[in-house]
Amino acid sequence: MKNITPFLWFDNQAEKALNFYISVFKDARIKNLKFYGKEGPGKEGTVKSCTFILEGLEIMAIDGGPEFHFTPAISFFINCDTEFEADELWNKLSNEGTALYDMDKRPFGTRYGWLQDKFGIFWQINLISSAQKIVPFLTFAGKQSGRAQEAVEFYVSVFDHSDIIAIYLYQADEGGVEGKVKHCRFLLYDQEFLAMDGGAEKDLEFNPATSLFVQCETQEEIDSFWEKLSAQGGEQGVCGWLTDRFGVSWQVVPAALDGWLNDSDSERAKRVMDALLKMRKIEIEGLRQAFEGRGEEQDS
Repeated sequence: MKNITPFLWFDNQAEKALNFYISVFKDARIKNLKFYGKEGPGKEGTVKSCTFILEGLEIMAIDGGPEFHFTPAISFFINCDTEFEADELWNKLSNEGTALYDMDKRPFGTRYGWLQDKFGIFWQINLISSAQKIVPFLTFAGKQSGRAQEAVEFYVSVFDHSDIIAIYLYQADEGGVEGKVKHCRFLLYDQEFLAMDGGAEKDLEFNPATSLFVQCETQEEIDSFWEKLSAQGGEQGVCGWLTDRFGVSWQVVPAALDGWLNDSDSERAKRVMDALLKMRKIEIEGLRQAFEGRGEEQDS
């Protein structure tokens, strides 16, 4: 079964952040970690690619530079079984961080808090049991405010094994905009996500600091997701990146790419990187030819 993987863009702090999260969560491990060498294109010694798993949720990260900064538009919602666990996670994650909503009793949970940790990532901690411990949470705010239901219905239509589990809309006396999404649980590839409508604040809007990474086995899959996700006002970027019409950033990437970019033969890896940097939508055959050294032969 495929996954849609949250992808974090750090400014030369990815390794420190990774080690911090591994120390915070009990069920946590590094799946792979690669660093840039002298050949670049990133700063030597910073994180070229990383995949780690926290409580069953796979997350990817790189050191991409200072271009983007995390916002609360995409946060991680932690379901806790006990009050002790909720308080312990709050104390660890909030150390040197900032509380958006202090840990306290709330109508929707006996204890709840929302914070930004010292590396910029946003976490929501709630005392409620759930099969998926950590859930990516999308908040549609700023110019995207009020579009959560439209977005969720769109995403469910794009991916297989996807459905809306439950959706709750604001009523007239609940403080939000009546008829807009108060809380929505949905599945993409059988993986749980959460969504809600936020306010009009610009600093809550999505940006590429947190993107959603989709691995594809075939060119047909890449073509399909690339066109569907960027349709009707989305924006097609470079190297497999795109922004959908709701402002959410995605990466549509072949599953073989990581192996090619991290091949033990640095020349082969460099050829793949050079080819990738020239692409918008990723073409698997072009990368394969670069990996095998056939691109130059065909061009001649």
